[in-house]
Amino acid sequence: MASLMTEMLKGTLEGIVLAILSDQPAYGYEITTRLRDEGFENIAEGTVYALLIRIEQKGLVDIAKVPSEKGPPRKVYSLNDAGHTQLAEFWDTWTTLSARIAHLRG
Repeated sequence: MASLMTEMLKGTLEGIVLAILSDQPAYGYEITTRLRDEGFENIAEGTVYALLIRIEQKGLVDIAKVPSEKGPPRKVYSLNDAGHTQLAEFWDTWTTLSARIAHLRG
């Protein structure tokens, strides 16, 4: 079951992270912690950081460098207009897909 969950998460993790960022800006470790708090315990930090690079390259987030008490400044990600649009599309697609799956399940 764990490998099935991993495979299903690959297609939805971007939307999940965008949803987290729609609540409030956050840096990588905060996002990972929030994912774990929401029940996604098996997602590795490296997976989250790779995803953050991808959504940054897609232009879905704005970044602010915030000083850190420990080490270099943190990159704080916040959803921009393109990110909000992408998140809305994700929820529309999710709603359609989950309704079709629920129908098949009976």
